Amino acid sequence: MIGIGLSAAVSIKRVSAKLVGVGTAAPALLAIVVMVTSADAQLDRLRKFRSEPGPAPVQDQPMVTVPAGAFWMGRDGAEALEDERPRHEVWLDEFLIDLHEVTTEAYARFLAETQRQPPAFWESVSLLRHGTRPVVGVTWDDAAAYCTWRGARLPTEAEWEKAARGTDERRYPWGNQKPTSDLANFALGARFSYDQVLLPVGQFPKGKSPYGVLDMAGNVWEWVSDWYLGNYYEMSPVRNPAGPEQGQFKVLRGGSWSDLPKYLLTYGRFKLSPNTRNSFTGFRCAKSAAS
Repeated sequence: MIGIGLSAAVSIKRVSAKLVGVGTAAPALLAIVVMVTSADAQLDRLRKFRSEPGPAPVQDQPMVTVPAGAFWMGRDGAEALEDERPRHEVWLDEFLIDLHEVTTEAYARFLAETQRQPPAFWESVSLLRHGTRPVVGVTWDDAAAYCTWRGARLPTEAEWEKAARGTDERRYPWGNQKPTSDLANFALGARFSYDQVLLPVGQFPKGKSPYGVLDMAGNVWEWVSDWYLGNYYEMSPVRNPAGPEQGQFKVLRGGSWSDLPKYLLTYGRFKLSPNTRNSFTGFRCAKSAAS
């Protein structure tokens, strides 16, 4: 059974994990998109969450410094999808990025202080059991608002890729070895519940990136700041690219618990409407070193 239990009216549908992506069509994977239609029900859930006993207050999110310099972004060749081409050199200034994805516990503190609308699936959240799991059910605006509240921002697509890939053009954050169960959380083939498919952050130290960043493959897709454009790499500036000025979709990176290994690639791109709330998307924050 799906652990949602919403008292508000919801719309649940099956979507493909690559439904609005580009390139070759992917096998249909189970995901859940929930549209909550009752603001009162959402507020009731937040009040209930606030009253539930939980662990100590969230500490500042640990961040990892990624040094300034050039790296190769994207990929050429038959295995690359059209929007992953061409391979091109990018220079990024030094920046910091979260060690791991934003957790449910951290997002709960944000909700308590801002009274922002809770994410989808919030009724099934327990701080005691799920506090260290990545938050899901958040829109792009939710993610951006959280990062701003924390004095940070969403990473650019280029920043995310460098943090995951380093400068040696590796296929996965840990190297070129195909994903295994001790490197990432992926391809579970199960319906969503916090207990069954999401794992606490930091569970895969062997899967860390060259800079020591954790969980950049699997568990949840991650919103980045950029608007999506399929041929953006053909016109991307060399220094600190930040994506198109506008668009219909936002970019996500990293793959999720529901995805096959081919969606965990460091250069793989995915797109969704920024208003989407689903069971396989979360985020992490970044900031410029100079800020």
